[in-house]
Amino acid sequence: MKRILAAVLLIGVLGLGAFAAETIKIGVAIPTADHGWTGGVNYWAQVAIDDWTAQDPDVEFFLVTAANPAEQISQVEDLMVKGIDALVILAHDSAPLTPIVKEAAEAGIFIVSVDRGLTEPVEDIYIAGDNPGLGRVSAEWIAEAMNYEGKLVVLEGIPCVINSERVDAFNAVMANYPNIEILDSQPAYWQAEKGLEVMENYLQRFPEIDAVWAQDDDIMQGVLQAIDESGRTDIQTVLGGAGAKWAIKMLIDGHDLVRANVTYPPNMIATGVSAAVMSLRHTQLNGFYQPAFPSKVILAAELVTPENAEDYYEPDSIF
Repeated sequence: MKRILAAVLLIGVLGLGAFAAETIKIGVAIPTADHGWTGGVNYWAQVAIDDWTAQDPDVEFFLVTAANPAEQISQVEDLMVKGIDALVILAHDSAPLTPIVKEAAEAGIFIVSVDRGLTEPVEDIYIAGDNPGLGRVSAEWIAEAMNYEGKLVVLEGIPCVINSERVDAFNAVMANYPNIEILDSQPAYWQAEKGLEVMENYLQRFPEIDAVWAQDDDIMQGVLQAIDESGRTDIQTVLGGAGAKWAIKMLIDGHDLVRANVTYPPNMIATGVSAAVMSLRHTQLNGFYQPAFPSKVILAAELVTPENAEDYYEPDSIF
C-alpha cells in the first residue's frame, strides 16, 4: 500500500510545477476507526495530509472523524463554516450524508467522495475500489472452491450503495450455479462483533454449511471465532475481503479455511486527498493529457491466493 501511495504522490510531484501562493482549505471527513479497515483509512488520511503539508505549506487541512452519520453531518456543516474549498468525504452512511454534501457542492465546494458513495451524483470526483468487481471475483472464486455445489451463507456489510454493488454482483454470478444454495444473507456491518453474532445465529439455524462469504476481513474475524467456538467441522471455506495484513498472513501460512482474499485498499482515501489538492491547484498530471483529474477512479479488485500473497503482504501497515 505504501508503494501505491508513493506512486500517487510521485504523479502529483512530477506534474506540480510551481505552486500558487493562494491558501486553500481542504476538509477531510471520515468515520472513526471503529474496525480494521476504517483504522487503515484514518492512518492513510493522515499520511497523505502530512505528505502534502510538507510539499505545499499553503494547503490547510481539517481532518475530522465521526462515530455516526449525525455527527458527520454536523462536522461537514462546521467545515463549511470554516470556509473550506474542497471536501474529501468517506460517508459514514450514504443516504443521510447526501443532502449536506449536496448543499456543500451547491455552495461551490469541490467534492471528492471516497468509497461508500452518495445516493445522488453530487461529487466532482468519485474514488473507490471496484465494488461490483469484489462481489464478482469473490463469487467466482468461492463457487469454484465449492465445486459449484453446496450450502452457502453470506454476511454483508453496512446497507449502503457499495454493499448493494457487492452483493448484487455476487448474486448475479451465483445465479449461474443452481446447485449452490444461499441459505441466508444478513448485514454484519463490517464489524467483527457483528460477524460473530450473525455467524453464531447461522450455526444454530443451519445444521449443514459448506462455505461462508464474509465480504470483509473484519467480519471474517467474528466468523472464524464463531466456527472455532462451535466445534463445527462441516464448513470447508471462508472468504473475507479487503486484504488485511493478518488475513494475507493466513494465506502465506496455509490456513485450512481461509485460502483466498480480494483486495479493497484503505489507502484510497490518500488518493482522494491528492485528487482534491491537484484539482484545486489545477495540476496537470504528468503524461495525462486531459485538463482535469479523472471524475471517477476505480481501483481493481484483485484475487489474492497463497501463490501471490507475498506481493500483497504489508506487515508494517496498520491494516
